[in-house]
Amino acid sequence: MFLGASRILFRQGDPPAGVFILSKGVARLTTRSDGDAVLSVQAAPGSLLGVPAVVGAKPYSLTAEALPGAVISILGCDEFVHLMHTEPNLSFRVLQVLAEEIRFARESLSHL
Repeated sequence: MFLGASRILFRQGDPPAGVFILSKGVARLTTRSDGDAVLSVQAAPGSLLGVPAVVGAKPYSLTAEALPGAVISILGCDEFVHLMHTEPNLSFRVLQVLAEEIRFARESLSHL
C-alpha cells in the first residue's frame, strides 16, 4: 500500500493486526507514558514494524505512523507466524530486528 499522507498504522495498546513492512520512506515510532511522548524515533526502509506484538501475542507497545510518501505492506498475524515456522531465514531476520530494537532501547535509556 502506498501512503500519500501521514497515517497511523497502529497505536500503543492496540491488539496486533500484523507486521508492517516499510519498503520506502519513513515511519515514526512513539511510546507514551501518562499521555506524554517518552521516546520517538524514525524507522527506515527495510524496517519490520510490530514484530514484538505479533510474536508475543500482546498489544503493540508503540504507536507507528507512516509519514507522507511511505510505502508499506502488511502481513497478518497468522500469515506472519506461519512464515516464521516455515522460513528459517525469516525467523533469523526477525531475531536480528528484535536484537536491534533491544540494543537501541538500552542505548536510549542510558542517555536519560
